[in-house]
Amino acid sequence: MSKEFKVTSKCVKKTDNTVLTPEVSPKSETAQQDCSPIYYRCITVKNFVAIDFETANYNPSSICSVGVVIVRSGIITEKIYRLIHPEPEWYSYWNTQIHGLTAADTQKSPIFPDIWAEIVPKIAGLPLVAHNSPFDERCLRAVHRVYQMDYPDYEFHCTCRAARRMFRNILPNHQLQTVAAHCGYDLIQHHHALADAEACAMIAMKVL
Repeated sequence: MSKEFKVTSKCVKKTDNTVLTPEVSPKSETAQQDCSPIYYRCITVKNFVAIDFETANYNPSSICSVGVVIVRSGIITEKIYRLIHPEPEWYSYWNTQIHGLTAADTQKSPIFPDIWAEIVPKIAGLPLVAHNSPFDERCLRAVHRVYQMDYPDYEFHCTCRAARRMFRNILPNHQLQTVAAHCGYDLIQHHHALADAEACAMIAMKVL
């Protein structure tokens, strides 16, 4: 169960088991800049889903792989990695340079609705966490539109933003591999969706 309450500080407050996150768009900095009253939702951070998408091209709907790490009571209980036949169905040179996937890797893979139908029951009722969550949320919304799927307004939280608050003057940057290393996770396969999701989960357990 979640509950909403009013605070007047621009700072996100935290307790041992919960985190307060602003009820604003992930792209908005209003919650950090505005001192006017803001409503926050209190969520249990010991139960969440870390998620990472890789895309075939510049279209946010072109998801070609997904990594999902389910955390319950502060423990990783399940990991899911799936290749996805992207839409639109083409790979840019630059995206392949980042994650190493090509059309040959996903030619016979299921399309997104089939993969998501498998994942949805496993993540029901849990908030989603991603590093640079606006990107992953944009991808998820876009692919739902492309396949004309109902989008249930998934609740997203960003470990990148949280890391900036917590490690502002400690780390040289707040990229996934940098923050993961500081939190004790050695991210060897950066831009592999499951490795990135697992790194995100380990960060979330430290900073959220």
